[in-house]
Amino acid sequence: MARLMMQRRALLAASGAAVLAPRGAFAQAWPARPLRLIAPFAPGGGSDFTSRLIAEKLTARLGQTMIVENKPGAGGNLGAEAAIKSPPDGYTYLTISGSYTINAILHKPSFDSLNDIVAIGQFTDEPIVLTVNPAVPAKTLAELVALCKREPGKLTYGSSGPGGLLHLGTELFLDAAGIKATHVPYRGTALALADLLAGNLQMLSGGTTTMLPYIKSGKLRALAMSSRKRLAAAPDIPSYGEQGYPALDFNLWHGMIGPKGIPAEIVARLNAELDAVLKSPDVSSRLAEDGVIAVGGTSDAFMATIRAEVARWQDFIQRTGLKLE
Repeated sequence: MARLMMQRRALLAASGAAVLAPRGAFAQAWPARPLRLIAPFAPGGGSDFTSRLIAEKLTARLGQTMIVENKPGAGGNLGAEAAIKSPPDGYTYLTISGSYTINAILHKPSFDSLNDIVAIGQFTDEPIVLTVNPAVPAKTLAELVALCKREPGKLTYGSSGPGGLLHLGTELFLDAAGIKATHVPYRGTALALADLLAGNLQMLSGGTTTMLPYIKSGKLRALAMSSRKRLAAAPDIPSYGEQGYPALDFNLWHGMIGPKGIPAEIVARLNAELDAVLKSPDVSSRLAEDGVIAVGGTSDAFMATIRAEVARWQDFIQRTGLKLE
């Protein structure tokens, strides 16, 4: 009887080890094949550039190719749905930007934007610059506010589309200043920028990567930046905070998430590799040239950022009653 009991315990222990082994062995062997990073944006923009830079560096560190797959559409929800509804096996991820948190409020995606995901890590923080065509008779933010108060709604501002971060960010400024301007939505920042340069628009907010070359060449005039302090790449552009608007610290940020259920060991490994990439001098200095801040940090810290951004825009949209045009 004693021998039978010992044999039974040994059998149970072996069975338990067999059940536990696949998950540990799977995580230990990861990645065993190429990974997919879905970018829910059109090719060629700043978001696409960031995704490809990160994927290139992670490929070198992981020993497996990370393939960037552009999947634009439905305000970013098309690509997000494809990634978040993928199997949580550690091989499919999604690049998100600040607009992801707005989509969770203004649209009704087929997934839970907060509870169906796992945060991997934040890539970057890119300040937004408010610019005007040089023909606009305002050389400072205060002069622009005064101009808009004299002629409410006369000045036009562009955006990359209704409900996007550039749209809501400009509305946040207009609300804080107590002024009005007319929104002209475009299908992408490039089209809005072309009209601003041509003088068909008066104002446009955009990320430093996009706007700084035109500011430095004198084709656009910068009036304010959303960073909390001046950037080394653009020391002459004052922040909103310096000019009396401390709450206007909304930035174009990017990061990586995956579908909920990815093994914790894989999340920890990928987060550590991503953090190392972003803290490497070649990546951080390359981004800094365009006024972009490499962030990195923990998975929990990025998840806290996502939740805070959802709360910020939810409060603003509910208070102002802002609707999609």
